[in-house]
Amino acid sequence: MGTATVLLGARIRELRKIQGMAQEQLADILGIEQQYMSRIELGKSYPSLDRLMRIAEVLKAPLPSLFDFAHHEPEAVSPEQMLKNMEGIDEKDRQLLYRMVEWMKEMRG
Repeated sequence: MGTATVLLGARIRELRKIQGMAQEQLADILGIEQQYMSRIELGKSYPSLDRLMRIAEVLKAPLPSLFDFAHHEPEAVSPEQMLKNMEGIDEKDRQLLYRMVEWMKEMRG
């Protein structure tokens, strides 16, 4: 999914939704602007440790659980899985995918 900041934001959003809380509501409780809360959840701002502790408290989650975002990381995809997924794709799209993979290999050098 991306950087640790993006993953942290996604995890905070996930926990907030589990609590049935709107972003604006969480921001109000924390005493911050809704726009700043949005930036945290989008991974564009990184809150201080004190603020992280308060977020965890409000979301009724242990602080370490804010960093439990392994389930947000994409799983490894084997070549066999890729081939299986390509079974229903027509020839034109297979050609396009092949060119994309070749391009990616070239870019990685």
